[in-house]
Amino acid sequence: MNANTAPNRQPPLRRKRQRSLFGEILDWMLVPLLLVWPLSIGITFLVAQTVASKPFDRVLTHRVTRIADLVRTDPADVAGQLRMLRDSDLRTDTKPGLIQVRAADGRIIAGDPSLPPPSPEPARNAKIHLRDATVGDNSLRIGSLWLWPSVGAPPMLIQVAETRAQRWALARDIMRGVILPQFVLVPISILLVWFGLGQGIIPIDDLQARIRRRRPDDLSPIDQRDAPEEIAPLVDSINGLLGRLEHSIQTQKRFIADAAHQLKTPLAGLRMQSELAQRETDPEQFHLHLRQIAISVNRTTRLVNQLLALARAENQGIAAQGADRLLDLRQPVRDAVQDLAPLALGKGQELEFDAPETPLRISGNALLLQELTKNLLDNAIVYTPRGGSLAVRLRIVPGGVELAVEDSGLGIAAADRELVFEPFYRVLGTGIDGSGLGLSIVQEIARQHGATIEIGANPACEGKDMPGLVVRVRFDTTASDRTPEPARNAWPP
Repeated sequence: MNANTAPNRQPPLRRKRQRSLFGEILDWMLVPLLLVWPLSIGITFLVAQTVASKPFDRVLTHRVTRIADLVRTDPADVAGQLRMLRDSDLRTDTKPGLIQVRAADGRIIAGDPSLPPPSPEPARNAKIHLRDATVGDNSLRIGSLWLWPSVGAPPMLIQVAETRAQRWALARDIMRGVILPQFVLVPISILLVWFGLGQGIIPIDDLQARIRRRRPDDLSPIDQRDAPEEIAPLVDSINGLLGRLEHSIQTQKRFIADAAHQLKTPLAGLRMQSELAQRETDPEQFHLHLRQIAISVNRTTRLVNQLLALARAENQGIAAQGADRLLDLRQPVRDAVQDLAPLALGKGQELEFDAPETPLRISGNALLLQELTKNLLDNAIVYTPRGGSLAVRLRIVPGGVELAVEDSGLGIAAADRELVFEPFYRVLGTGIDGSGLGLSIVQEIARQHGATIEIGANPACEGKDMPGLVVRVRFDTTASDRTPEPARNAWPP
């Protein structure tokens, strides 16, 4: 086989990675911590710079004030006063020559001419102004003060500068004192969070272990007293699911038991008829036994089909059958009437189908709705004598759509109208064979479609020998702009 004829193989689907509750909680706790940590380092650095600058600014302000006092003492010999300061305590903390005295016209009176004038120029008052500046490769902190040496004399600008290296060194020391312990505390915090979270989910592990130790047939509710408050709603939901599962299993067990009981009788009859046929030598009697076997097979086949229909309606449900599909109710009802029309005509019964011209849109499953109609119509045909009348009607009612199946047959007594929906229940005294499953199937399908069922005597048969029966199934309509499915093989045309 060459590459052109080889079948196209789709790549296997990647398995979705299972989520970890422990991992997600740990992520939500640690990721913000690790994101905030660099932010805290930046904030700490800014705070450290501010804290480190305050004492140096106070010292710088003091030095500006001291130089101003010296200049005020002898304003005529400012240069001499500054030379005297070169060997003073200012030299130990301030770079030599980073002192300047300017005249009001910008002329350098004394000191280092490299210091730039303040920009913008501070107000000419007795207040010291501090600013940052860069001179060459040095980052400086400069204090400026306008000084009036004497009354009537022109003002002079005094500037004192110092490098920011010591400030940064102090800020780094503060940072080390704050950040270095964090490199120890943060990993310890992560380990403590890991350990604490592991201890916190121990009750979940215990609950999981208790569930695993359960026997397969133990569907009793889980004890919520030992479960954490946060997962109590989950435990309650699981208990609800266990209750529904137990009910479903009990229903299936009861259904299987009832089905086995109902099938035992026709199978025993088939066995007896076959044994009699094997011993029979008279051809006429032999053929009679064969006819009885054929009748029993037909009854058993009908019973099995109804059992399968009931099981399918109960187990598959509306969701599995695509019940949210919008359809025209007239179509499945027409199909059911068309399928059973030959059976009614074979008994000489008059069959009427009445439906409006406009679509009757509901949300449901066409196959299940057709099965519902077939069971109702089949019961009407079976329990209506030869020559009777049948009617299947569809009409719009307030808030919904109604399906009514009417007949002129034996009817159902008021005392039996609630019981006929039970599986295998049959009204006594009718003389008609049946499985007792038809109305059970109807009720299950109606329940899945949110419909209600009413049973009563047929008003058209009032005063006649037989009361007749009318079964009404009422569906709630669903507003939608979707177009219903087109009708197919409408009958009658």
